[in-house]
Amino acid sequence: MKKQFKVIGMVVAMDKEITPFLSSVGERVCEEQRGCFTVFGYELFGKKIYLIKSGIGEIYASAATQLLISEYKVDVIMNFGVCGSLVKSVGVFDSVIVKGVVHYDFDLSGIDNVVVGQYPGYETPVIKTDETLLEVCKKAMPNASEVLCASADKFVSDKEVKERLYADFGAKVCDMESAGVLLTAKGFNVPTVIIKAVSDGEGGAEEFALCVHKASTQYIDALKEIVKEF
Repeated sequence: MKKQFKVIGMVVAMDKEITPFLSSVGERVCEEQRGCFTVFGYELFGKKIYLIKSGIGEIYASAATQLLISEYKVDVIMNFGVCGSLVKSVGVFDSVIVKGVVHYDFDLSGIDNVVVGQYPGYETPVIKTDETLLEVCKKAMPNASEVLCASADKFVSDKEVKERLYADFGAKVCDMESAGVLLTAKGFNVPTVIIKAVSDGEGGAEEFALCVHKASTQYIDALKEIVKEF
């Protein structure tokens, strides 16, 4: 990878997802309240990191990403946190690298000759993450699966919905932020990587409540290694 990133933006939805990473990266340089968002500043491996607690959902995630790009002038966006599994081959506490996202409740098929999830300017519903940076992630996480993520403002616990998302899009995990992050960053040509750990599968909301904290610790060392390589 030729380009070196000096300012790294991180978008994370919840405190439970944020705390394990922040507790491992040393002394905090700054903490700012920007509207409804909290931004934490750190220095790591000679790089500036601005991590924003976005809150849950695509709209908050998109707005948080925009704030990092416009106000903090980040060179790259990292989105990490937990996700739900849609298939048995991806188990609870597994870490995954997201190679593409489908915003599955975006639908222009009633007015345009497109399929569900397909945005104007895209040939398929799949919005890809940065392929060069994907290689950096794979090196840091050799045991992680590369997956498509189905993203929308819905916590998915229904088995039939999970099966449909996999059948329709080939997605193996789902979340509520990655489409907002990725689409916004792409609009400004800011490269993006997305890393998730599975907090729930067939167990739904009860499993999520039990496993979200442990799942959020699974990729911490890999995140720091990726930052170092950036």
